[in-house]
This record gives sequence, C-alpha cells and structure tokens, in this order.
Amino acid sequence: MKSFCNYQQCYFFNRRSVIEAVAVVVVVVVVVVVVVVVVVVVVVVVVVVVVQLGGVVVVVVVVVVVVVVAAAGADYEKNWVVVVAVLLVIVVVIVVVVVVVVVVVVVVVVVVAAVVVVLLVVVAAAAAHVDEAVAVSKKG
Repeated sequence: MKSFCNYQQCYFFNRRSVIEAVAVVVVVVVVVVVVVVVVVVVVVVVVVVVVQLGGVVVVVVVVVVVVVVAAAGADYEKNWVVVVAVLLVIVVVIVVVVVVVVVVVVVVVVVVAAVVVVLLVVVAAAAAHVDEAVAVSKKG
C-alpha cells in the first residue's frame, strides 16, 4: 500500500482523518449539551411537580381540617367518627402524594441513567472512530 501512496493521497488521508476527528468531537459536544439541557429540564419539572403536589396537600389538609371543625362543632366526642374519617382521608392523600413523588423520582433517575448510558456509548464509538481515523492516516 505504501508504494501506491504518493504525497497527495497521504495528504488526503490525513485531512480526512482530521475532518472526521473534528466531526466526532462536534457530535460529542452536541450530545453532552443536549444531555445537560435534558437533565436540567427534567430536574426543574420534578421540582415544580413536587412543589405543586406539596401545595395541593397543604390546601387539602387545611380544607379538611376546616370541614372537620365545622362539622364536629365544639362537641368532638359525639362526632369522633367524622374526625377519624377526615384524618384517614388526610393520610390517604399524603400517601398518594408521596407515592406519586417517588414514582416521578424513579422515572427521572431511570431516564437520566439511560441518557448517561447512551452518552457513554456515543463517546466510546467516537473514540473508536478517532482511533480508526488516526490509524488510517498513519497507515498512509
């Protein structure tokens, strides 16, 4: 192969390998930027969802307490069933909110892990591509 390699061909190989290496670096940078943006957006969405759910829980608890106090009046001993029922509703609402938050957090962790794995595969492929381009340029 060396006997067929004149100056122009070797220059072409070198130039092509440099262009490929630059293209790979650009792709990796773009992928990293996209991953960072996706992670930031997901974190912001999770925070907003958690805050909104927290606000809903507070409002529900306040409304339920007001309703319980109004329904039971001053005589709590006669209306203890209502009080217990309302407290159970509060507990159920809090449990549902906690479960939703946990599910959202798990989904976010899985998505971020998947993105990181994809990023690692892309970087590994890019590194192999650069190595191949360098080998081609040295071979010439």
